[in-house]
Amino acid sequence: MKMRRTKKELGVLGLKRFFGILCIMVTAFVLVGCGGQQAEKQEMQKLVVGLMPDTDSVPFVIAQEKGFFKEEGVEVELQQYKSAMDRDSAMQSGNLDGAVSDMLAVAFAKAGGFDVKVTSFTDGSYRLVAGKDENVASPKDLAGKEVAVSKNTIIEYVTDQILRREGMPEDSIAKVAVPQIPTRLEMLQNGQLAAATMPEPMASVAIGNGCKYVTGSDELGINPGVIMFTEKAVKDKAQEIRAMYRAYRKAVKYLADTDRSEYIDLVMEKSGFPPKAKDVLELPRYREPGLPKESDVLDCIKWLNEKKLVKESYGYQDIVADILKQN
Repeated sequence: MKMRRTKKELGVLGLKRFFGILCIMVTAFVLVGCGGQQAEKQEMQKLVVGLMPDTDSVPFVIAQEKGFFKEEGVEVELQQYKSAMDRDSAMQSGNLDGAVSDMLAVAFAKAGGFDVKVTSFTDGSYRLVAGKDENVASPKDLAGKEVAVSKNTIIEYVTDQILRREGMPEDSIAKVAVPQIPTRLEMLQNGQLAAATMPEPMASVAIGNGCKYVTGSDELGINPGVIMFTEKAVKDKAQEIRAMYRAYRKAVKYLADTDRSEYIDLVMEKSGFPPKAKDVLELPRYREPGLPKESDVLDCIKWLNEKKLVKESYGYQDIVADILKQN
């Protein structure tokens, strides 16, 4: 014989069922959420980025050491190189996803069948510095003298642009190929060269040791420095690259808002700068990441074409990937 339930009993039973279903839904939501977060963490791949001993690399060092990459959920491995040749070789051998680089290196890679893309500009500067015993007041005073460069790189490009502005032919100086930046600095300071073109902070180190500033990319309005990634990384690691740039932005803000004394020792330790750079290092005012101007890209390509180093005349869209627009 079936027993009839009272309205009160039915009401209690209904509430129990309601709360039971609610608990199941909440539990499922939490599990899905946790699972989604875990999946997102698992999906985020590691980025390997190559750096040079110059001021362009400082925001990466800050982002790493201050935990900004970690905050954005991306693992970024930073690898230091002393020459552009070593960096580019590591890139083409598949050991790097991206690098602090320059427009010329991008064009060379593309011309060699290795597709890379510029994802943002950088803020470093390049300076022509004369030896302390040289009587040099302008680039014209270096005519016929030995000037150290890194051949077929941004260093030579800046040097040639300086000569062009002065109305000097490229062969008016004797270019000496010294690829490694520390070696170039040492030779200049030892009087083995009349002058050298170097990135910061090495140029400031030389000036601090008595060498003479002649001119540089800032005065000329040249901005050829970039961050580049392989086309594969741009396609397969887009979310990681965007996370990297979010951390980069935090580093830029930190550098702008923080007293130099609070980070200079860290920068010196992690950036591979010589100890003497500590007192003379002048960091640029780093900008939020953005794409380079079209003229900066095309001027470099034109120089490469004129020197017959690259046959292809690449357009802006061939070089640049606007990955930041989704950031």
